[in-house]
Amino acid sequence: MSEIHLTNTRPRMTREAHTIEAMIGIYCRDHHGTRGDNLCADCAGLLDYAGLRLEKCPFQENKTTCAKCPVHCYKPARREQIRAVMRYAGPRMLFRHPVLTFYHLVVDGRREKPERTARKTEAA
Repeated sequence: MSEIHLTNTRPRMTREAHTIEAMIGIYCRDHHGTRGDNLCADCAGLLDYAGLRLEKCPFQENKTTCAKCPVHCYKPARREQIRAVMRYAGPRMLFRHPVLTFYHLVVDGRREKPERTARKTEAA
């Protein structure tokens, strides 16, 4: 199966990567008929994109769930794709990956919305 390879190996980001991998895996198997640990080309591309976005997340270890995040780092088309994946795979995660589900909903879901850093404004 495709995996997200992060340079940041801290527990929070590693867990987030595993959660995304599991969700995309569930979605791809059920919608595209893939078997084993394989993903179709579209889902593999989405997984790679999600890995890039995690790698560049400005909040890193202070990251909350994406739904609460003040910064939308996914392009609109990819954002719709990941929403569809999460809507479908989210309820199924409870049975297939209960520990990841617990951390995603309870631990990460309780985090406060991170403060968005102020953008530099041009002095007129």
